[in-house]
Amino acid sequence: MGIPPFLLILLGLLGVEVIASDPDEENSLNSRFNISVIAQHPPEPKIQAKWISERMVHLTVDGCFNYEKDKEYTITLEAKDHGTPPMSSTAVITLNVVDTNTNKYMPVFKEREYQTFAVEMETHDDLLRLAVDDKDIPNTDGWHAKYFFISGNEEDIFKLETDPITNEGILSITKKKKYGKTTTFNLQIGVENIEPFSKCENGKLIKHGSKLPDSVSIKVLMIKTNDPPEFQKTNIDVFEKEESDPGKVLFTPEVHDPDSTSFRYLLVQDPANWVSVDEKTGEIRTTKKMDRESPFVDDDNVYKVVIAAIDDGLPPASSSCTISIHLEDINDHKPHLVNGSLIMCGNRNNKVMLSVEDLDADPYSGPFSFYFDDYEDMKQWKLDPAYGQQGGLVSLKPLPSGNFSVSLVIRDKQNNIGRNTLEVVVFDCEGRYTRDFRKIYIKGAAIGNVIAGFLLFSSEYIYL
Repeated sequence: MGIPPFLLILLGLLGVEVIASDPDEENSLNSRFNISVIAQHPPEPKIQAKWISERMVHLTVDGCFNYEKDKEYTITLEAKDHGTPPMSSTAVITLNVVDTNTNKYMPVFKEREYQTFAVEMETHDDLLRLAVDDKDIPNTDGWHAKYFFISGNEEDIFKLETDPITNEGILSITKKKKYGKTTTFNLQIGVENIEPFSKCENGKLIKHGSKLPDSVSIKVLMIKTNDPPEFQKTNIDVFEKEESDPGKVLFTPEVHDPDSTSFRYLLVQDPANWVSVDEKTGEIRTTKKMDRESPFVDDDNVYKVVIAAIDDGLPPASSSCTISIHLEDINDHKPHLVNGSLIMCGNRNNKVMLSVEDLDADPYSGPFSFYFDDYEDMKQWKLDPAYGQQGGLVSLKPLPSGNFSVSLVIRDKQNNIGRNTLEVVVFDCEGRYTRDFRKIYIKGAAIGNVIAGFLLFSSEYIYL
């Protein structure tokens, strides 16, 4: 009869199944048999054969194995039938004892105390590594370390992991936190193995053993950083009329610094050099008149100033505040003609349009009112229209070619007056030109100069 080898041995527990067979007549005394252990070495703990089915037994152990005492067992099994005479055969099984995590070889920290430091409001991966000694077989669950907090991590800002290669404990900081002062954390960290501790004592398996896990003390100094001064508001809107007299206080900031009572103010941005800042109080005062039409003022009529507050820490910390100065328009610009010289083709029409520019915004600009500034001009010209965004100058009678000066008064909605002299050049124009003569500015009183100028420009035009 043949007996196959054992099937399984698992970490100090006996898991061997043995199958036997007998070719004699089925269900007769000759084919019925028993399997029993007739010898073993070493003799303790006692190994027995327990029936599972008619042909299979399972080897069990009464007690526990001690890896440090005996690492190998030889077991002799006998299968004997009930025939007359009884017949039997034997099989020898070699049982190898596998090491488990006994508390004789619990992990022990190589150092008894550690010290390190970290910076507040920062996370730190791999802040500190903890090394242990463990004499169990490497890379087994009885050797792999499992680290845990005993005390000191009540705020849950620290984290422990195990390096799977070196078996070291990795201490990290995973949560940012602010502290009122430099703070010391006293951590107590323990270590155990993935596999629970056990011990074979007086033939009995004792789980968890009698020893407590090893522990280590760690001091983490959490260094407080220099916090910057804090503006009560970092974006401020102030409103001011343009062209106001300098020396006016626009804004005084309110600043708090949790780390320092001494800080100074600095002017960071003032592109037009219109303001000053008091180094001690942060008071912003105008030093020049501010012009809404300045290129340093944006399309929303806002001029921006930036100041900073800097403390006396090491290193110094700073923060900034942006002051948006909204400039209210005043009527500080006079309306004036866009073009001081216009051409009138006397043989075609008797009217030219007057375009006006005023840098002020509503309600300090158009529509405009137009008047003659010289009574004599009213004998030769009239204004039509005399009110609107544009005016019209109309000759009352045909005019000879030549230069004519017209004195005009232009008044905006707030009665701010601008005086302009318009030069009108009258031509007897023949043909059509591809360019608009209103863009040509010809000056000179003598008709000869006018004609010469016309001849000079005519070379640049194509008659159609």
